[in-house]
Amino acid sequence: MGLIQDGVIAFLAAVGLTTLVWIVGGAVVHAGRPTIPGLRLVLPLRGDALAMEADVRELRRVQGRLPGSKIVLEDHGLTHDARCLAQYLADREPDAVLETVEDR
Repeated sequence: MGLIQDGVIAFLAAVGLTTLVWIVGGAVVHAGRPTIPGLRLVLPLRGDALAMEADVRELRRVQGRLPGSKIVLEDHGLTHDARCLAQYLADREPDAVLETVEDR
């Protein structure tokens, strides 16, 4: 019976030590992420921009890997409805803005 108890205790100690190393290693790796201020992820839009929502979702995913970046939805002749949707998406997303070509 003592052999089984020693085996269980050794297993739990190994799992605990592995978990501790994993947590500390993850904290060290993620703490070193550089921020890139001023990086702009530009999405040029024109017409109806049918895939706009999916494109913004993809840019948001990429933005998560690039701290300090900003999503810019560029209006290159959107229809009225598409521009309203683009404004809504820009207002809803943090670090996102809608610009027309003349704004640059």
